Amino acid sequence: MPTPLVVPDASVLLRWVLPSENEPEVDQALLLRRAIVADVVRAIVPPLWLYEVGNTIARCFPAQACAWLTAMMKFGLEEAAPSASWPAAVLELTRAHRVTFYDAADHALAISRKGVCVTTGVRYADQNAGEGSVVALCDWKPPARSRGSRR
Repeated sequence: MPTPLVVPDASVLLRWVLPSENEPEVDQALLLRRAIVADVVRAIVPPLWLYEVGNTIARCFPAQACAWLTAMMKFGLEEAAPSASWPAAVLELTRAHRVTFYDAADHALAISRKGVCVTTGVRYADQNAGEGSVVALCDWKPPARSRGSRR
C-alpha cells in the first residue's frame, strides 16, 4: 500500500515553529509533522512554500526569523517542480473559487499528485470540498498504519 501524500500549506507549516499560544490547532499540526517524520504520510510542497512562510515569520517575528527559517529548511520538505499543467490548474482554482494563488497552488499540487492539501483554512476546505483533495487541519486524521508497513 503506497504511503498517503499530503501537501501541508503555509498555515500548517507555520504552526510547526510559531509560539503555540498565538496559534490554534498547534497540536494537530504537530501530529501531522510527526506522521511525516515517521513516514506514515509523505509530504510535498510547492517551491513557493519557503517564501510564503518566510514572509510571515520575517514580518511578525524578525528576531527569530533566521533561526526558524533555517530550522524549517533543515526539515527537508520535498519540493515539487511545477509541471506543464500546474499553472492552468492553479489559475482555474483561483478563478473559480476566488482564492489566492498561494492557496490554489497547494491545492492544485495535491490534486495533480493524488494527495490531499491540509490547511487551517476551514472555509477554504469547505468551499472547495467539491474539487476534492483538500481537508481542514482540524479534520485531518493520520492514516492507520498497517502492521509491518515501512518505507
